[in-house]
Amino acid sequence: MELVEESQEFLSVASVARTMAIAPATLRTWDRRYGLGPSAHEVGRHRRYSEADVTKLLYMRRLIISGVVPAEAAEMAKNYTGARIELGNIQPVQQRDELVTSLFRAAYGLDERFLEDALSQSFADDGVVKTWHEVVVPLMFKIGQEWARTDTGVEVEHLLSETVQRCLHRVELKSAVNTRPVVLAAVSEEQHSLALLAVKAALAEKGIASYYLGARTPGEAINAIVSRVGPPAIFLWALLPENADPHIFQNLPKVRPAPRILLGGSGWDRDACAGAQFVDDLASTCEEISRAVGL
Repeated sequence: MELVEESQEFLSVASVARTMAIAPATLRTWDRRYGLGPSAHEVGRHRRYSEADVTKLLYMRRLIISGVVPAEAAEMAKNYTGARIELGNIQPVQQRDELVTSLFRAAYGLDERFLEDALSQSFADDGVVKTWHEVVVPLMFKIGQEWARTDTGVEVEHLLSETVQRCLHRVELKSAVNTRPVVLAAVSEEQHSLALLAVKAALAEKGIASYYLGARTPGEAINAIVSRVGPPAIFLWALLPENADPHIFQNLPKVRPAPRILLGGSGWDRDACAGAQFVDDLASTCEEISRAVGL
């Protein structure tokens, strides 16, 4: 535990929860179960969050929103030593309470059929982006909190992740508005690609064709497809800093017209990635790719 330094600003649980747009109870749960709590201590006062503490929490939050199950996200966040994550970029997580509650009960009951049917129906009725932000993400948060509280439910997290993947794979491209598909890839050894699959499905819903290269895509494969098709946009995904090598996009083949380079995931060092555009969630990713193809 570290002592308070006057040159730093230290935040209370309530302040951090308000700024991150999550419940104080969630922060206390993450502290108790994962060890992601406040490290600063001032004699006679409650422990408070340092900037480094908050950065780890924000990193965990981004991982969960990206589709990483909370148990894995916590372990990754505890080891995060990357750049500071700005609080001002965090948006509240909205949710549809009744559906989220029903899916939560089904998940803990291992009712895979209900999960798949309800999620598929929501994707069909409300669209991929809306369902992802208002149903899938809040549901993953809720399941993660329950696991932290009871120390049970890892199998539930993985069942949900697999079910969401199947539902997203079913979203089909009816007809394409772009003759040159965009390229989507999780770079280097990046294996967490659920959010990348959500991008593919959301684009298909908008009539935007894409080449989905999936997890662990080597740079050579990305270069080859860029040279062959000259995509209007290239979206590269990396959650872990060790996978987010700027040379991957800096050494892309030169094609005309030049594609828009979009980087997603919390692994990228923004200071080292000049010339690329960052996108922070599914909605903004689809919006920027839509602009790149002329929609």
